[in-house]
Amino acid sequence: MFQFTSLLGAQSSSPASQSLLELDGGVKILIDVGWDDNFNVEQLKDLERQVSSLSIILLTHATPSHIAAFAHCCKHFPSFTKIPIYATSPVISLGRTLLQDIYSSTPLASTIIPQSSLTDTSFTSASFDSQHVPQILLQPPSSEEIASYFALIHPLKYSQPHQPLASPFSPPLNDLTITAYNAGHTLGGTIWRIQHGMESIVYAVDWNQARENVFAGAAWLGGSGSGGAAVIEELCKPTALVCSARGAEKVAMAGGRKRRDDLLIDMIRSTVAKGGAVLIPTDTSARVLELAYLLDHTWRKEIADMSSESPIKRTKLYLASRNVGATMRYARSMLEWMDDNVIRELEGEPSNTSNCQQKRNQSKQMPGQDPSNQGASKTSTPFDFKYLKLVQSRKRVEKLVSAKGPRVILASDTSMEWGFSKEILQSIASDPVSMVILTEDYGRESNDQEKDSLATTLKRWYQERKDGVATDTGQDGQLLEQVHAGGRELTFKTAKCIALEGRELLTYQQYLASRRQSLNFSQVGNGTSLENSADAAEEASSTSSSSSEESDPERQGKALNITAKTARFNRNQADLGKEVLGVNVLLRQPGVYDYDVRGKKGREQMFPFVNKRRRGDDFGESIRPEDYLRAEERDEVDGQDTRDADPRRQTTFGQKRKWQDSGLQGDGQPKSGSPSKRRQNGTTAGPGGPTKAPNASTTNGHLPAEEDDSLGESEDEQEEGFNGPSKIVFQIDSVQAKLRIAFVDFAGLHDQSSLSNLIPLIHPKKLILTSGSPSETASLADDCKQKLKSEYVDNFGKISKFVFNPTNGQMIDASVDTNAWTVKLGQSLVRRLHWQNVRGLGIVTLMGSLAATAIGDEQSDAASRKKVKLIDDQEEEHKAGELPTTAEKAPNTAPTLDVLPASMTAATRSVAQPLHVGDLRLADLRKMLQSTGHSADFRGEGTLLIDGLVAVRKSGTGQIEIEGGGLNLPEIRTRTLEGSFYAVKRNIYDSLAIIAGG
Repeated sequence: MFQFTSLLGAQSSSPASQSLLELDGGVKILIDVGWDDNFNVEQLKDLERQVSSLSIILLTHATPSHIAAFAHCCKHFPSFTKIPIYATSPVISLGRTLLQDIYSSTPLASTIIPQSSLTDTSFTSASFDSQHVPQILLQPPSSEEIASYFALIHPLKYSQPHQPLASPFSPPLNDLTITAYNAGHTLGGTIWRIQHGMESIVYAVDWNQARENVFAGAAWLGGSGSGGAAVIEELCKPTALVCSARGAEKVAMAGGRKRRDDLLIDMIRSTVAKGGAVLIPTDTSARVLELAYLLDHTWRKEIADMSSESPIKRTKLYLASRNVGATMRYARSMLEWMDDNVIRELEGEPSNTSNCQQKRNQSKQMPGQDPSNQGASKTSTPFDFKYLKLVQSRKRVEKLVSAKGPRVILASDTSMEWGFSKEILQSIASDPVSMVILTEDYGRESNDQEKDSLATTLKRWYQERKDGVATDTGQDGQLLEQVHAGGRELTFKTAKCIALEGRELLTYQQYLASRRQSLNFSQVGNGTSLENSADAAEEASSTSSSSSEESDPERQGKALNITAKTARFNRNQADLGKEVLGVNVLLRQPGVYDYDVRGKKGREQMFPFVNKRRRGDDFGESIRPEDYLRAEERDEVDGQDTRDADPRRQTTFGQKRKWQDSGLQGDGQPKSGSPSKRRQNGTTAGPGGPTKAPNASTTNGHLPAEEDDSLGESEDEQEEGFNGPSKIVFQIDSVQAKLRIAFVDFAGLHDQSSLSNLIPLIHPKKLILTSGSPSETASLADDCKQKLKSEYVDNFGKISKFVFNPTNGQMIDASVDTNAWTVKLGQSLVRRLHWQNVRGLGIVTLMGSLAATAIGDEQSDAASRKKVKLIDDQEEEHKAGELPTTAEKAPNTAPTLDVLPASMTAATRSVAQPLHVGDLRLADLRKMLQSTGHSADFRGEGTLLIDGLVAVRKSGTGQIEIEGGGLNLPEIRTRTLEGSFYAVKRNIYDSLAIIAGG
């Protein structure tokens, strides 16, 4: 069984992607936790309802559309962090920097509490009417919390099958196997292959088959440098293919990657020659690597050419993002995940070659010393930028945009709704010689154009071309089109945080109390992780000491009060989940003490038992030393209680902190040694502990000589480092846009040609289309139906539906159609089986007698039979002479295959013929013969000549033909011929499985 539900992204202009896969046995797999730039918590309602039944979570790309909601789910959804999560190492590292960048750039990422929750009648003391409800924010996760969430993800490598662990509330996975393959769109981007029973599912959303400067192509045809013309065996002919439809209407640019790169450079060159600024909005973790690599190497090439007078030589190049330093640091450590050209560039760098030679010479002269400490220069990598300067502070960005002269700025984010790209665009929008180059078709359009993002608005202006087009000619003669904005009004909506007070603060406290109480109704005994904002709200509203606060039960009781309406709502919600929970309802829901087991099978017949998993490693069970401290050792460590410093205990429902432990003094300023103080000093926490963050204006560890470094980052961080309950207000500004708009596709996604050519090669039995607009999905569905129509005919000769294009929330059944039955094997037959291995698969042939047997006959052992006999003997005297009053229920039977009777063995022996199982490849046969001393060469197409005497051919149907002469040869030649012939025959038989019945 395989059922697919798209939670977000199906037939939608939103780029967010969330998919739910349900397999046989109740196994549920969530793939991606994407979000768009709205950060609307209502979009996550369907996901929140599924959390308690998820088995595993898979992540595909480190982009906002695939991973932006991950930290929100970990912080605000109970039990989300208990689910095993799997991704590649680059997705883990780059996703961490991406979310830290998002939450430090915009308060909107903290998410606004829905108005329906605040206008509930349970908040009688501080209710609001629907028109004046404040937009109160939830507390965002800190950088340390984000790092701890990503530390829970299990890293995987490409092409390595893995059997995942199940969540504590998941049914058994039954040999579920997941395998990651390169998707080519981002660094570490993944195509997932999921094997479960008869189902083989390939999940491929946002992939790119073409090779780029940094990213290798997708693994469909074998990956980078394979040159294959057929899809690899692991990804070919799946029972279901889940593919994204985004880009199905896009025509690939003629000339490929080279022309795309030249077009971008020509656009930049034409603008900086006039003294203008160029803004290129991009993401902060994925496609930015491709753009940064291309621009820095272009600057190197242009500046090294002494004969040219290119305007690029006097142009400065910047990359502006809050956490881009960590992104580039991770990229320098993950070169093995990139294209082979990047590796060859690293190996061929002259400085690296001279460093290696210098170290070898020093090791010969001074064998007792470490050559790495002998003054050799640092090895340079392709991401040790020479001309690209990193900017990570708002103060630096303001100084950058106020400067005069030509400059090129890469800035986050693609949507221009958060990040530095929005501020830079607002500064240069009125400059007619400046230009913004859009690199992706963001595509989030709505019926109300006022709600469109800045990127969507600019792309619409580019397509409309109402105010004319400026044309120029590139170096290779191609036409450059730059659309004038024409002085149209561009609206900027800026979000700001304001502290809660009075009536709004009390409403926020009551919301947290009701939220905590409702979770206690639905999740009994589970450790929940509602934010520490409940404590922060109490601290912000308190004006007395901790002792006086604890002695005021009336105040605390008022905050924790909840109406009967909330209780009834949660009880109704709990009743809806009884069918889903099954027998686990006895553990998961309060007040349930009975469960009807009639008609149930397997584990549904027994009282559930939860075996707590114990984490361990190769050396045994993992223990926490703090659990074994004596009472006097628990008091204070560096001025704080060890128990209060435990992050897991801090996130527990109902736990409070003392005022002096909150990190604030009486004047509202952070006390020394608090986490906010560490953040102001530029310290960030990672998996290995606190590390010093790079300076905002540093470039690979050193300061640029032409910039003033008098401004630190503490002022900027102090302005934005607001903690505590807050609400969001929006400031709207309008600017007359006079700049020019250009578009160069650097999205790195599949296009119409790659989709229409590769899907027939993949040859899926079922095709599910998601992640695309309605027009793109319909276009790709029609194209696939035409190309694959003759391939899908059911057992009755009718063409079955094999292309599905569901909408968000629609569940479709894409189970594989197989003619398979389950039979039991008799013990005597099992002992006679002779298994043979063919390419990792066990092959065996059976011949036996099929009969119906009771299900419990072979499962009962000697002890159970003895117990039954004893009971029968004790009750025999009471039942003697009595007739049964009720008809006994017929036992359940199952088909069983057992050994043939002796009378039938002789009759069937002549019928059973030997079978040859396997597929022989001439290339493999050649290697085997060469390893044994024979000469083997290909002659012509499909012919292998061995020792110049024996020819082996393989026909189109797979038949192997062996030809050899030599009857009139001398005796010595005849013996050589016979040796070659039988060697070929023996190797062919060794590579095939020869099985026979009987």
